[in-house]
Amino acid sequence: MGMRRKDREMKKEEAYELLFQSKYGILATVGYDGQPYAIPLNYIVSNNSIYFHCALNGYKLDNIALNSKVCFTVVGRTNIVSEQFSTDYESVVVFGTVSRIEEKDEKEKVLKGFVQKYSINFVSEGDAYIQKAKDQTVVCKIAIDNYSGKKRGYKV
Repeated sequence: MGMRRKDREMKKEEAYELLFQSKYGILATVGYDGQPYAIPLNYIVSNNSIYFHCALNGYKLDNIALNSKVCFTVVGRTNIVSEQFSTDYESVVVFGTVSRIEEKDEKEKVLKGFVQKYSINFVSEGDAYIQKAKDQTVVCKIAIDNYSGKKRGYKV
């Protein structure tokens, strides 16, 4: 399905940059009973994939085990334009498939990517934390099938 408002569609490069730069996103899954579940996550982007981490078990992982197809959304800048009854915004929606990262070196590399993105001034402390917590952490990868960005009111 294509975007209805083509005049608001971002260029692919611009959408990818917003996805790469944003600090958190919303992961949407579906439960065993068909109930949608959307949860905010910290994440990193690398090699056309999105990575997130979580506890060893929980509703999110239960849903992914049932259906690995997910939707992931980020929202960039927003501004209410009251006099126009509208909002200026930028956002990206991603569709993909989730898998767990089991290989220890890859898992550690991804966790170090989180330290680089979110705690750049604490790399040595982050490395120590990773060594302590990595066995109690699940790392997941969303292989991006497709994505699109949309904006209103913001120039490139």
